Amino acid sequence: MATLRLLRRALVRGRVCLWQMRNEFHATANHLVYQVTQRPLYPSVLLHGPVRYMFIQTQDTPNPNSMKFIPGRTVMESSTMDFPSPATAYCSPLARQLFRIEGVKSVFFGSDFITITKTSEDTDWNLMKPDIYATIMDFFASGLPVVTEEAPRTDTAASEEDDEVVAMIKELLDTRIRPTVQEDGGDVIFKGFEDGIVQLKLQGSCTNCPSSIITLKSGIQNMLQFYIPEVEGVEQRIPPGVEEGAIIHHKSLIEKISKEHFRKLKLILKSAFKIRE
Repeated sequence: MATLRLLRRALVRGRVCLWQMRNEFHATANHLVYQVTQRPLYPSVLLHGPVRYMFIQTQDTPNPNSMKFIPGRTVMESSTMDFPSPATAYCSPLARQLFRIEGVKSVFFGSDFITITKTSEDTDWNLMKPDIYATIMDFFASGLPVVTEEAPRTDTAASEEDDEVVAMIKELLDTRIRPTVQEDGGDVIFKGFEDGIVQLKLQGSCTNCPSSIITLKSGIQNMLQFYIPEVEGVEQRIPPGVEEGAIIHHKSLIEKISKEHFRKLKLILKSAFKIRE
């Protein structure tokens, strides 16, 4: 069985590499803009077990070190799960398998997608993707559950102990903000509200993303202040392991964004979050 599994994985990896080379050749021939177009679907792969055919689609995120992998089936039923390190993946066989791939820094599960964050910009996605495809395909073919323990309740979920302001903040996060952020392969988790300041934790592709501060201030903060006068500001809860220097570096990157790019981004945020002028 082990030999057959290895042979099947090698076959999948080889077919994915050949199809990827073909797509890249056609993209170059047609002068497609790689970073603003969605990558084509990869060919169906014959699998054994409950899942026999699978299309895995990839999608860029605002974070150049993160990428969404869309397997075409449900990943998480009713919540999201963030695995910032291998030690946090004890409850997910799929996350543990993905962390075994060289270059994987963190894993995030959404409702129908998996966001992979690589260790650095120097790590080549083209070298990582065949192993990621093979791991995802093999896992869903096995029929194992994505998580073996019930996902802990996020602080964004409403609670009877919440006062009126906190309940309104959580309602806006769940219904208006989180769905938009999840489209970019991330999530926003409520961590507290004190002295007019909303504490939020960014997950998935939003972690260490250069544009996360723009999303936090120009999008989420304006929307919360528009509907809830008690909100005076929004701050990011910096996760363990992220150095303050990294945050300063992200701020410097934001300052380098061109005026045209910022104008387009502002229009998108206004449409998504109804920003006040």
